[in-house]
Amino acid sequence: MKILMVNKFLYPNGGSETYIFKLGEELLKRGHEVQYFGMEHEGRIVGNHAQRYTGNMDFHTGKLQKLFYPFKIIYSFEAKRKMEEVLGDMNPDVVHLNNINFQLTPSVIYAVRSYGKKSGRKVKLVYTAHDYQWVCPNHMMRIPATGKICFACREGHFSACMKNRCIHDSKIKSVLGTVEAELYRMRKTYAMVDVIVCPSEFMKKQLDTDPLLADKTVMMRNFVERTPADDKKMRLSGKKRDEMKTPADYVLYFGRFSEEKGIGTLLAACKALPEIPFVFAGSGPMTEQVSKVKNVENRGFVTGEALRRLIAGARFSVYPSEWYENCPFSVMESQMYGTPVLVSDLGGAPELVEAGRTGELFRGGDAEELTEHIRELWNNPERCMKYRENCKDIKFDTIEEYCDKIVRKVYT
Repeated sequence: MKILMVNKFLYPNGGSETYIFKLGEELLKRGHEVQYFGMEHEGRIVGNHAQRYTGNMDFHTGKLQKLFYPFKIIYSFEAKRKMEEVLGDMNPDVVHLNNINFQLTPSVIYAVRSYGKKSGRKVKLVYTAHDYQWVCPNHMMRIPATGKICFACREGHFSACMKNRCIHDSKIKSVLGTVEAELYRMRKTYAMVDVIVCPSEFMKKQLDTDPLLADKTVMMRNFVERTPADDKKMRLSGKKRDEMKTPADYVLYFGRFSEEKGIGTLLAACKALPEIPFVFAGSGPMTEQVSKVKNVENRGFVTGEALRRLIAGARFSVYPSEWYENCPFSVMESQMYGTPVLVSDLGGAPELVEAGRTGELFRGGDAEELTEHIRELWNNPERCMKYRENCKDIKFDTIEEYCDKIVRKVYT
């Protein structure tokens, strides 16, 4: 089978890139042909045989970029043309879309359908929803100026985007986002997709509010990476921990340091609990604020074995996100390594935690409630140990299992 993965970034940038690279690797192992289409970038690590990519677009810098911003975020003639060249060279059986809006635009959907019509070939068009872009112009269901979560644009009521300046807190950009959403709703563009993979029940519920999408959605949670070596390490870690009879001596946050991730709320809790040591691992616009809190050790961006050790060694981790997360890898990774998680009750993240058994939930954005939960867990190490033991029973799909499902249930 020939699969073309489409994503605006073709270098490590976030969750959607982790998803396409790992899935692509597993598909290649199974003998499938996998190529990629997206923007050119000096950090690009995957590509296509035709060597066709769109120009690297950064809408935040440069007068020329700002001049053409209104045209390029709505429909990209360049993306459609180059996508058609890749399709003609590769002749894929499946095109798997991921993050396409703004830089690539839904013009790539028209490229696939145009190619199918000209070639007489039926190409399966799949989309994995990593965010809420198809029902919310700013993709987060959150108003930037106030930080409030919002459902106003569901069911096609996109004027709220302009009213609330939902895209970068800019009136002009929000108008453009509204125009884009209205245009593709009227043209029924997203209905051209055959299958929409939703990594959480919450995501599926939001997309199902659009009648054109409701009969196309399937829920498939994200995968976790776990190797036999990991299992051995975790058994040894568990044995050592059982001998010690005590949990580790820090609370962990790992991920992006940004407002929507709840970092401001978490830092308020850290300051209210000076007796508890916190470790933060990651990077982002709030790095300076993180580094200024006395009982927070900022490890910076950590990956690989160092991150695995950091996760496994924490008494518990905190995931305080204040937007409707989809299916965060961070929560699954914590539990995979036996570390219970304290999670905000927003979006798809709480679906991953069995409250009172493998972790706990708190009201997203409530610093006082978060502080109290952290204090209670820290002062009750036996409860953390019980949660840790229960995490062993959690079953997430490995990349191998996920690949089996997506080939069998989605691609064919």
